[in-house]
Amino acid sequence: MGFTYKDSGVDIDAADLSVQMIKRYAGQTHIDGVLGDIGNFGAFFQLGDSLRQPVLVSGADGVGTKLKVAFMMDKHDTVGIDCVAMCVNDILVHGARPLFFLDYIAVGKLIPEKISQIVKGIAEGCTQAGCALIGGETAQMPDMYKEEEYDLAGFAVGVVEREKLLDGSKIKQRDAVIGLASNGLHSNGFSLVRKVLLGKMKVDEYISDLKKTLGEELLTPTKIYVRTVLDVLNDKIHGMAHITGGGLLENLPRILPEGLEFRIDKNSWEVPVIFKIIQRLGKIDLKEMYRTFNMGIGFVMVVERDEVENLLRKLNELGQNAWIIGDIVPGEKGVII
Repeated sequence: MGFTYKDSGVDIDAADLSVQMIKRYAGQTHIDGVLGDIGNFGAFFQLGDSLRQPVLVSGADGVGTKLKVAFMMDKHDTVGIDCVAMCVNDILVHGARPLFFLDYIAVGKLIPEKISQIVKGIAEGCTQAGCALIGGETAQMPDMYKEEEYDLAGFAVGVVEREKLLDGSKIKQRDAVIGLASNGLHSNGFSLVRKVLLGKMKVDEYISDLKKTLGEELLTPTKIYVRTVLDVLNDKIHGMAHITGGGLLENLPRILPEGLEFRIDKNSWEVPVIFKIIQRLGKIDLKEMYRTFNMGIGFVMVVERDEVENLLRKLNELGQNAWIIGDIVPGEKGVII
C-alpha cells in the first residue's frame, strides 16, 4: 500500500473530529442574523432592516508572538480572546457594532483537544463582543510549523449607520482626550517582551510585584471594549483609537485631521507594574516604551469638553477605569507626551 495523506502529516479524521468538538462553542455565540451552522464552504449572515444606510466595517488581525508564551505554558484557552479583541476593538473605533467573526488556525499537527481549547477562547471573545462565530479554517501544515505550534488570526465584520461613522474628521482643537484602562500588555510588543523578560525569568516564576506568575500576567487576554463603548457612544464623541502595536505615539495620529496633534499628560494615569518591570530590566528608553506598548491605556476617546464629566461618570458606572489624559492642540498631526 502506498503513502496516504496521513503519512505526510495531514490527518483528515482529526480535522473532522475537531469540527465536531468546536461546533458547540460556535453555536453558543449565535445572534440574530446568523444563517446555518459552521461546516459550509461559506458563512451566512443576514443584515436586518433597522439601519437606513448601513455601512459594513471589517478588520483582520492576529495574536502575534504572544502565542510563543502560550506554547511555553501549554495553555491555549485565552489566546482566542486576544484574536477576537484585536479585530473587534479596531472596528469599534469607527462606531461599528461587531456582527460576526471568522478565524484561521494553522497547525503543525492537528490535535483536536488543542483546537477545541483555542476555539473555546474565540467563542468567549465573541460572547464578550456580542458577535457570532460563524466560520473559519483550520489548516494542517506539517512542514511549516513545529508539531506543538500554531498560528492564529481572525476577521471581524461590523455595521454602523453611515451618518454615525467615525473617522476622526470631527476632532477639533480643545477636545478632551479620555483614556480607557488596559488590563496589561494586551497582544502587542511581545517580541520585545520575550527578549527582555524570558531570558531572565521563567513563565512559572511568581512575581511579587504582580501578585501572580509571569506567565499568568503575559497571557492575560486583551480587553474587549465593545459593550462598554457602544453603551456610552454619542454625537459628542468625535474620534476613537485602539492602542495596539505602536502604542500611543503611533496609533493616535491615525485619526487626526491635518493641523492638530495630541497633547498627552503621562502623569494622568498610573502605568501598570508590568511595563515598569520591562522598562527597568530592558533599560528601554521611555519614548520607545510609548511607541511599543499601550502603557496602561488600551482605548482612547476624543470628546467635546462639555461631555467629559458625563462620559467619565458613565464609564465608571460600567466598571471601566478611565481618565482625562490630554487634549487636542494645534500641531503637525503628532503626539506630544
